[in-house]
Amino acid sequence: MPNFHAPPMKPLRRSISACLATCAFIALTLTSCDSAANSAGTEGTDNRPVVLTTFTVLADIAQNVAGDKLRVESITKVGAEIHGYEPTPGDIRKAGKADLILDNGMHLEAWFDKFVQDLKAPHAVMTEGVEAINIAEDAYKDMPNPHAWMSPANVQIYVDNMVAAFSELDPANAAIYESNGATYNASLQGVQDELVSRLSVLPKNQRALVSCEGAFSYLARDAGLTEKYIWAVNAEQQATPQQIASAIEFVRSNQVPAVFCESTVSAAPMEQVVEATGAAFGGTLYVDSLSEKDGPVPTYLDLIRHDATIIADALTAGAP
Repeated sequence: MPNFHAPPMKPLRRSISACLATCAFIALTLTSCDSAANSAGTEGTDNRPVVLTTFTVLADIAQNVAGDKLRVESITKVGAEIHGYEPTPGDIRKAGKADLILDNGMHLEAWFDKFVQDLKAPHAVMTEGVEAINIAEDAYKDMPNPHAWMSPANVQIYVDNMVAAFSELDPANAAIYESNGATYNASLQGVQDELVSRLSVLPKNQRALVSCEGAFSYLARDAGLTEKYIWAVNAEQQATPQQIASAIEFVRSNQVPAVFCESTVSAAPMEQVVEATGAAFGGTLYVDSLSEKDGPVPTYLDLIRHDATIIADALTAGAP
C-alpha cells in the first residue's frame, strides 16, 4: 500500500480540501436522520474520555493500554486503505467529540494534517522516538518507511507514547496506564524473542525475508533478517520483469527456502519467483489492517504473532 504524501500513488477523486469542506457542510446540515438511537446508545451514557485513532492497528494497541478507562475508536474500519482515505461527515463529527487523536506519523496518513487543522483535540504521533528506516529505491527513495508497527520493538515505543499521552489526558488513572503498558510490552517482547530464537538455526545467507512489498524493513532488522522485496511500496501497476528477475536472482544465490506476500496485494508476481526458484510460498502476511473478530488477525498481537509464526515456520521447515 502506498503510504506517503508525495508523489501521490493514486490521485484522490477530489481534493482533500474540497472533501473536507463538503464533509463539514454535510455534518452541519444533517438533521435528525442520525436518529435518537445514537444519542440513547452507549455513547450517550459513556462519560469516559474519547481517544480516536487513524486505523485499526493503533486502536487495538491503544485499547490494551487504556483498559476500561478510555473509550477508544478508529476512524477507519477493518480493511480500509489508510493512505488515501477520504474522511466522511461521520468522521468529522466523531473527531469533534474526541479528547485525543492518535496518528502513526511518518506520512502514513496523507490526509491527516488537513483533517485535524481545525480540530481542538490534541493529537499525539505514535512513531515519535522510533528510529526510521528510509525506503531505498523507487519514487519514495529516502522517505521514511511508515510501517514501523511491524516491529514488536517499535510498538513498545508506541505503547510508551500512549502511556504518556493517556496520563496527560487522564492523570487520575496514570498508574493504570503505566501498568497496562508494561504488561502489553512484555507480550511484545515475548513475540520478538521467540522469532529471533527460532530463526537462529538458519545459515546467515538464508536469514532472508522476501516479500512482495517492502513493508517489513523494521521486522527484518530486529529479527536479524536480510530484506528483499519485489517492489518498495505498493503500486497500481504490475511488478516489472526487472523487479521479478532481481527477486529470483536473490532467492537463487542465497538459497532462500521460502518467500511471502501480503494480504492486500496480488501474489502473482511472487508465484513467478516460486516457479523459477523452487522456493516454497511461505504464506500470506498481514500488515495494514486487522481482520474482523472471527478472522485470522483480530488484534495486533494476533497479527504480529501470525506473521512471526508464518515466517519462522516457512524459513526453518528444512532446518535440522
